[in-house]
Amino acid sequence: MNESNQPGTGQPGHHRRPRYAGTHPKKFAQKYKERNISAHPDLREKLHAKGKTPAGSHVPVLTEEVIGCLKPLPGQVIADCTLGFGGHASEFIKRIAPAGRLIAFDVDSIEMEKTKLRLANAKAKISFYHSNFAGIANVLTKENLDGYDIIFADLGVSSMQIDDPQRGMSYKHDGAIDMRMDSRLKLTGADLLNTLSQEELAKAFWEFSDEPDSERIAQMIMNQRAVQPITEIPQLVKLVFAVKGLTLASWKKKQRSSKFGSLHPAARVFQALRILVNDELGSLRELLRLAPYCLRQGGKIGIISFHSGEDRMVKQAFRDGVKEGVYKTASQNAIVPRRNEVMQNPRSASAKFRWAIKAD
Repeated sequence: MNESNQPGTGQPGHHRRPRYAGTHPKKFAQKYKERNISAHPDLREKLHAKGKTPAGSHVPVLTEEVIGCLKPLPGQVIADCTLGFGGHASEFIKRIAPAGRLIAFDVDSIEMEKTKLRLANAKAKISFYHSNFAGIANVLTKENLDGYDIIFADLGVSSMQIDDPQRGMSYKHDGAIDMRMDSRLKLTGADLLNTLSQEELAKAFWEFSDEPDSERIAQMIMNQRAVQPITEIPQLVKLVFAVKGLTLASWKKKQRSSKFGSLHPAARVFQALRILVNDELGSLRELLRLAPYCLRQGGKIGIISFHSGEDRMVKQAFRDGVKEGVYKTASQNAIVPRRNEVMQNPRSASAKFRWAIKAD
């Protein structure tokens, strides 16, 4: 019986999960096994073998390198500025427990609540703050601390946010163009697309994602919104395809002929718009400014970035810090994922990790 109650019993009946067309689920809501991947370890292995991440989960990048460079020790205090799925945090906790403390920050309250449950049995004390990087200094006072031993940030947007169509962040899904990682923000991606000037849009597409067709895409957006507001993801994707002289069919054909695949034509535009909505570079700038004052002597900072604009900021801040005597040393070159990590997790391909150590 599929009715809500079994006749004559008053008891709820069994509800079958809605079926999907074909042999494999395509929509996020249908991927119930992937979204409960801990109950389906065999599926996890199959997806990793194909270079895919289970829907609704996140694989932390450069974990071995982060731990190897930052060297967390028992009893230390660590600020994880981007808690996300808790992947890096879990590794930190293993090494600082039982006397250590993790101060966890994230602007995404939706994912933070899920990660709280995931870390409920952690062996070290954790304090959670719904805040961006700018909160690391104020929290020291609240936690009665004189500084952090390690400050860490992974600047990449998490797979949970990208995969969820309701977040409106990915060119892969239909839906409204939202892009907000923090639901407290008022302006969405659609708001900015329909109010910013052509010059502002072109500048964002170029500076935040190195989009080669930034000027033409900005012009096309202006033309389109004069006729109809751009509010839905397919509208923006179709617009970018038109600028690049592509159709969905020609793009798929190009993908099939490419050995390793290539970047989606709209990927850079979506990345730039997300960075703009969430003021990600402004937050990073503030983190880099505050970090030296929040680290204990000999403390370490490590940052994973995913595009050239972020990496330039981190590289310059660490380099200037060494020249000024704020940091005693910093990584000379960015550390990037090894080939096997990229094969297992293609989203790690653009990751770059840099670190610095505060002067004694």
